[in-house]
Amino acid sequence: MIEARGLTKRYGSKTAVDDLTITVQPGVVTGFLGPNGAGKSTTMRMAIGLDRPTKGTITVNGKAYRDFAAPLCEVGVLLEAKAVHTGRSAYKHLLAVAQTHGIPRRRVDEVLGLVGLTEVAGKRVGGFSLGMGQRLGIASAMLGDPGVLILDEPVNGLDPEGIRWIRTLLQALAAEGRTIFVSSHLMSEMALTATHLIVVGRGKLIANTTVEEFIRQASGDLVHVRSPQAARLNEALARDGVTVSATGLDTLDVNGLTAQQIGEAAFAAGVPVYELTPRQVSLEDAFMDITKDAVEYTHGTTPGQRVSAPTGANA
Repeated sequence: MIEARGLTKRYGSKTAVDDLTITVQPGVVTGFLGPNGAGKSTTMRMAIGLDRPTKGTITVNGKAYRDFAAPLCEVGVLLEAKAVHTGRSAYKHLLAVAQTHGIPRRRVDEVLGLVGLTEVAGKRVGGFSLGMGQRLGIASAMLGDPGVLILDEPVNGLDPEGIRWIRTLLQALAAEGRTIFVSSHLMSEMALTATHLIVVGRGKLIANTTVEEFIRQASGDLVHVRSPQAARLNEALARDGVTVSATGLDTLDVNGLTAQQIGEAAFAAGVPVYELTPRQVSLEDAFMDITKDAVEYTHGTTPGQRVSAPTGANA
């Protein structure tokens, strides 16, 4: 379990994490989401003692990271997969790390097999692709067989097979009762991997809920309706708090009523209905909507979009 209480981190006048209170529970994959600059990496760094909180606390299994006698056996961490001596082989890197904790050599072989690097274990890390580097970072995190995993963007650089592999791995580890705390910008993948979400923006907590509830709240009561008498149905549904949008000659999108309520209104009005489909937004759409006021770094211009110079700027 990871617990943050009133966690705050300031760098001069910049507040990276602002009074964050969260609990990351064991037994589920918890996704840690937020726009760039939201404070995700800073929170993870404070969890393992790389940054000191300005105020508040963050503990792992009730202890500060620095108080663990053998931290690799308690917390597995992937913050920067390429933070490896490029002249070492994958095997030598893991062996050196293992020897700092008295972890036997056989465990090095086990984690290399776990992440699919056995055949390249003797190759220098400097020649690894980004995806291979990510696999090595995950192997390092798993070396001490920890009960808690903190992973920052673990699927970066992985191919589709690798992404599916890590999804399955994290879900299996959570099913064993481990605490899995993982950040990612790949919303489609997080929707498939995580059970719970913690969403932050500008250092503050925005949402702390299940993936299912997060999407449900963002979707509201949106129902797609198909009827040969769409105009009459529109009139029958008109009431305060209900929005009806025509999406075709015989289709409507209705917001503010459930599918059951729409069906009952159609029956009362004698209007045939061929389709009543509750609609859900994607996790990406839900995330974009809830964080729209917390984006610190906005997107640039799209191809072909003209950029005007500020008034008074030199050409």
